Amino acid sequence: MSRILNAEPDGYSADARETLRTLGDVVELRLSRQQLLQMIADFDVLIVRLGIRVDREVLDSATRLRFIVSATTGLDHIDVTYTESRGIAVLSLQSEKEFLRSIPATAEHTWALLLSLVRHIPKACASTIAGEWNRDAFRGHDLCGKRLGILGLGRVGEKVARYGVTFGMDVAAYDPHRADWLPDIVRCATLLQLLERSDVLSVHVPLNAETERMIGRAEIGHLPTGAWLLNTSRGGVLDEVALVEALESGKLSGAALDVLEEEYDKEGRINSPIMVYARQHDNLLITPHIGGATVESMARTEVFMAEKLRRHLARQDMV
Repeated sequence: MSRILNAEPDGYSADARETLRTLGDVVELRLSRQQLLQMIADFDVLIVRLGIRVDREVLDSATRLRFIVSATTGLDHIDVTYTESRGIAVLSLQSEKEFLRSIPATAEHTWALLLSLVRHIPKACASTIAGEWNRDAFRGHDLCGKRLGILGLGRVGEKVARYGVTFGMDVAAYDPHRADWLPDIVRCATLLQLLERSDVLSVHVPLNAETERMIGRAEIGHLPTGAWLLNTSRGGVLDEVALVEALESGKLSGAALDVLEEEYDKEGRINSPIMVYARQHDNLLITPHIGGATVESMARTEVFMAEKLRRHLARQDMV
């Protein structure tokens, strides 16, 4: 019978847990990295979210491992090249397009960040709790009539684009990999064309060789002065130093991020220029990669991944 280690079990779906228990001996433990390195050799399956980096050191210790299960679309927390060389299968939500279209969490969080940014909600809330009542200090901006640019019209970008249309925004997108198009969305032929017409730029692309540092100093320079920038995809897509420079100069009015380039490195993250800036200014909002972290969406994806694991174990007679 397969041995399954759920290394990030907090709040895991009860239904997914029930399914996993029918597949093998399940151990649920939140482990330190050292504990994981010591225990992983005893397991056939490792379940993670985004809090654990499954790198070469972990994989070299995982002498029995056959499957890694991650209910995520991005896999930059897993060394997928090395897993392939070791014959370890990585099961994720990548390419599960039909299922993912039913998951709204990241798109909704993107919109929450945008509204928080343009209406100064975090600062206004903190001021009110502190005993002040100064509505003139938090005068924000309308979204209706503004130009929204979507970089990457996949399942999240499409939902954000539709929210923009509902809010009365002029919505355009750039995605050279998408064949069909949405009737209410302007199709930009180039990234430059999108940038030049975006009062708000929202980034929704995967992190790969094509997209790494896709938005840097030159690209930000083509945005209208006073634009806002949102990133809920992956931190490596954005040049964070260039972003800080644009915020300091006034080129950008503000930015909101759910992802950082150094989010897995606590010391690097805390001391990064972008965190230093955020601690001193209120026009940069940062949340801890919670775009997909809703009760409903996480439960559905965990159940989906448990069933996906069932199918793969059955093919190898491991159930």
